[in-house]
Amino acid sequence: MGTRTITNASHVLASAKEGQALTLRSAALVMDLDRFGALQPSRLSFMRTLVRRMAEEAWRIHSERFELDDQGHGEAVYRVVAGSEEYRFVVFSRPLSDEQRNDRVISNQWDLTMALVQGELTGEQLKRLRINVPLQEAGRVDDNVLVLSRANRSSRSFQAVIERLAAGMQPDVEHLKVVGYLCRTTAVYGSGKFGMADWQVVQSYCHSFRTPFSAEMFACFMLRHFSCEQVEHIARVLAPGTAVSIAPHIKRYIGIGNATGLGMAPFLIKHPKLIAHWMLQRETALARVLSQSDCDDQKLDALKTMLAQVIQHLNETTVDERQQQQRNEGLVTSLSHLIDALEQPAFSGWLKTEGWSALQSFVADRYGIDTDELVQVLLFEFYPDLVDPLEESMAVDEDLDLEPHVLLSECLALIKTHYDWALGIDFQQPDHHALFWYRSEEKMEPRLGDRFFEMGAEKEMPMLIAYAVRECCDLMDSFVAEFPDSLVVDFLMQHPNQLGIVRRIQSLSKLHYGDIRGNLSDKNLQPMHLLRAKLSFFGVGKFDPKSRLWVRNTMFQGAPLVDDINAGCAEDRWYFPVAPVL
Repeated sequence: MGTRTITNASHVLASAKEGQALTLRSAALVMDLDRFGALQPSRLSFMRTLVRRMAEEAWRIHSERFELDDQGHGEAVYRVVAGSEEYRFVVFSRPLSDEQRNDRVISNQWDLTMALVQGELTGEQLKRLRINVPLQEAGRVDDNVLVLSRANRSSRSFQAVIERLAAGMQPDVEHLKVVGYLCRTTAVYGSGKFGMADWQVVQSYCHSFRTPFSAEMFACFMLRHFSCEQVEHIARVLAPGTAVSIAPHIKRYIGIGNATGLGMAPFLIKHPKLIAHWMLQRETALARVLSQSDCDDQKLDALKTMLAQVIQHLNETTVDERQQQQRNEGLVTSLSHLIDALEQPAFSGWLKTEGWSALQSFVADRYGIDTDELVQVLLFEFYPDLVDPLEESMAVDEDLDLEPHVLLSECLALIKTHYDWALGIDFQQPDHHALFWYRSEEKMEPRLGDRFFEMGAEKEMPMLIAYAVRECCDLMDSFVAEFPDSLVVDFLMQHPNQLGIVRRIQSLSKLHYGDIRGNLSDKNLQPMHLLRAKLSFFGVGKFDPKSRLWVRNTMFQGAPLVDDINAGCAEDRWYFPVAPVL
């Protein structure tokens, strides 16, 4: 395929086809915060890319130790052979009363704690892990550990599945539609925290986990595997004469739950180049797909089948929050209308002549951003050869460079060109500057406060990029008026507190997709949009907000099993999973 080049002036990419140019969508459209809240998992999501890699590279995963008591407490060690590399996934299961079980990050006790470890595992290493892994943040590990995580049993499904297996019955599929997992993780740590190997080490020396968050996603994949083995073990102990194992087609429908709060949001602000790069790869995939003209009967029939599957998936998704219910219902209605349109010979004939770009325009014009983003990721499925190679380009150098000897007037022009969206916000209006972000004293968890009614605004986190740009621009305007030929360094000598935002402006203005375009201090802010965006990059499904501040979701539901990977028969068709038919 070769490398792709991009110019900021024309926003044109070299095409996947010789002599054909691809046009990226604008940053004003793509980086809008509302659109971030509509992003869907795709072929480029980290769970999908991880499972493909495991299958293509023929990873092998086997149990080395599985020592659990009658209640499923104890420890397990799995050996992972990935090419020439070896890893160990270690799980510790401890007794935990219902009163102690808490899915919030401030909890300090869990049913399960886990670690992904590089290389062999000696008895001494296991002893240290046995002490420190259950402590999570309070413990310390060495740089052989890549990931640290924890999880709780689901109060709605864990025991219910055990009882059915012990009675010789399969799990209740209707119940799994509501709760599609046995355990739910509340945190997955990597990137050097608590003594672990940092990202540069993992990227350079752990080839199997060379792409962002692949090690973290693998830990969740293995947690799913262990949770199924754990309930099967408990059921066999409870009723050795009648207990059955979970049928493979039902086991694939069991995922891992996740509870995510505001702690995920700061990542998108602290890593702007990475987020812009992720969006660039995603939009490059879209541009490649929309350039294709082979919109034939076979693909249109397949698209109708996929749309029907998404409708079923959404109808099987249970959410309590009314706004999310309405979004899902609206999406179902739009997709049904689109299927009806595709059934019309005139419409399908028009698409076969005009191609996928005509379909994308039709959907965007009539059905809104939720349907627009969903249909795009479905089209990705037709062209794995165009989309999948981009997964190797998801990492980026995140340094923000300062150019101190540039004319200040030129830097000011960058702001007015690339941050016009921020300059258009009137921060004198109280509602536009109402919220502040801070970290609580309880485990430093990010929170939102109202600056007009709550104390603590003086300790706010540097999350308000739009406000910082507005402030910097006003100071630069005054400085240039007084010193027209001044340089950036002259301005920073007088205003050193502007160093961070100037570095950010100069660095991100060079990128096609710069900062996320949203006011994070607006009274009507929807923090869920930030969470939804990052979770879509991960590949989670069944987005279920429990408030405007935290969300439940499901990971790896429908994905191949460890047995599928070991047998070399893992299929990459587990997007928008639907309940199995018994």
